[in-house]
Amino acid sequence: MRKRGAAALVAVAALGLSACGSGGGGGGSSAGEPELDNGGVGKIVSESDEKGGTLTFGLAGEWGDTVDPGETYYGYSWDMLRNYARSLVMFKTEPGKAGLELTPDLATDLGKSSDGGKTWTYTLRDGVKFEDGTEITSQDVKHAVLRSTDKETFPNGPAYFEAMLDLPDGYKGPYKSKNADTDQAIETPDDKTIVFKLKQPFAGFDYLAQLPQTAPVPEDKDTGAKYKSHPLSSGPYMFDGNYDPSSGFTLKRNPEWSADSDPNRKALPDEMVVKTGLEANDLDNQIIAGTIDVDIAGTGVQAAALPKVLQQADLRERADNPLNARLWYTSINPTVKPLDNIDCRKAVMYAMSPKSYQNAYGGEFAGGEIATTLMPPQIPGYKDFDLYDVKKNPNGQPDKAEESLKACGSEGFETNIAYRAERPKEKATAEAFQQSLEKVGITATPRPLPEGDYFSGTCGLPSYVVKNNIGMCINGWGADWPDGYGFLSQIVDGRVIRETGGSSNTSVRIPEVQDMLDEAIVEQDEDTRNEMWGAIDERVMEEAVIYPGVYAKSVLLRGKNATNVFVNESFGYYDYTAMGVKQ
Repeated sequence: MRKRGAAALVAVAALGLSACGSGGGGGGSSAGEPELDNGGVGKIVSESDEKGGTLTFGLAGEWGDTVDPGETYYGYSWDMLRNYARSLVMFKTEPGKAGLELTPDLATDLGKSSDGGKTWTYTLRDGVKFEDGTEITSQDVKHAVLRSTDKETFPNGPAYFEAMLDLPDGYKGPYKSKNADTDQAIETPDDKTIVFKLKQPFAGFDYLAQLPQTAPVPEDKDTGAKYKSHPLSSGPYMFDGNYDPSSGFTLKRNPEWSADSDPNRKALPDEMVVKTGLEANDLDNQIIAGTIDVDIAGTGVQAAALPKVLQQADLRERADNPLNARLWYTSINPTVKPLDNIDCRKAVMYAMSPKSYQNAYGGEFAGGEIATTLMPPQIPGYKDFDLYDVKKNPNGQPDKAEESLKACGSEGFETNIAYRAERPKEKATAEAFQQSLEKVGITATPRPLPEGDYFSGTCGLPSYVVKNNIGMCINGWGADWPDGYGFLSQIVDGRVIRETGGSSNTSVRIPEVQDMLDEAIVEQDEDTRNEMWGAIDERVMEEAVIYPGVYAKSVLLRGKNATNVFVNESFGYYDYTAMGVKQ
């Protein structure tokens, strides 16, 4: 309900505190702001090298996508995956801005470029083994990348490699194109060397090399879609038994992992237990009580728990309020009538109350700043604009919405608005839309859908969206890496939309934007390139196919027993590779 979304602001007001955050996540310095500890923002809480014990994670609902390195695409999946899989490079496991820096992982160094940035070479470390004792080779990395390009088998993963690698025409991955010669795209001249060949230069290829898709998968152990039940470990932990998205999984120590070959991981706990299928508010209560150490989703406490966290000194000392490069937004699907008409989409843009969207996520302090663009201010290339006068009209603009309805030949229409059933903040957002839109004659019915196949089977599946009249899908996005391309490409490029489902882009199908992306990616001048990202952002907003919502903030709560805790800025929440637990 909308009232639940506003509860956080009511609680803050009742405490005599301002609902305005400092904006930088440093917290508590301005008069009237909640005095959260923020010990994990830019620094380490309970720094420790002590090994042993069980670190327990909880998740509301099922696992969002998969634990297969070739398909995973949720931020928390990537954060957790670094415990059992090693990519060629990775973001540093350090607090502050260092967490945005790349460092070699499976490779000995960052990539060496040649041919004007079209060819990238990596050398693998010695002594890195799978959990079965087999030494990892460059062929295992090549197979891993190639299998990830099969979007029928792995619909959820990012689509950078198939877009950029110089693959043979019609290549469909190693299962369907078994005899294809792929050396034109990836060469492995020896067991330690892998060479990537691109269609066109890309100076940021190291960002692709940090994707989970470069984590090695041995071809002879690859079981395709079934591989997710027990991915073979290349990191310090391995699956104890099989992965179950509905109940969770346990990671135990991988006896074949060697700290000598891994400068990035301390591997503190003896095991990590992930409990899924929990109810969101009960999960908050368990973290408060100390029976669970961390909410793995990293989206912050729910509205019901927020007043308690702000009021109790012991909980404020365990809380962090980071500002991260994430957008909570709603896709407006132009494939669903009458939203195929831009004026009907503009009616939605004007009718919605931006303040109610913000309240659904907990207000400005706990949820974030009202957004007017796709890219958050932290992303290079951010352009400050407000095409729909959102900030000047926090309660919406019913008059302009009615004008837009007339322009699209409608006095009102019916549609459905989908959200992930396990996420109370998304439910509150859907109900906020329902209330705002009904004022101008638009009936938007909230439709809860399971998180487990939200992108592969419902909101990300074009046929489902049309058949079920899903005019809007509530969504969220964080940068794959911290620049305009890493933020925008997978949510505004219409070429990533797949009829088989699995794309994070459900609504943006603008050929001009695709051309603009292609031009920007090869632009060598950084300042010019950043201006181009801002122009792409504005062009998408002109089409009214995304309601931007809020630039994300959150109130994260640390468990009582967690050690070595800090926010990794590349994820925007706690670094799950660094954490330990008190004995």
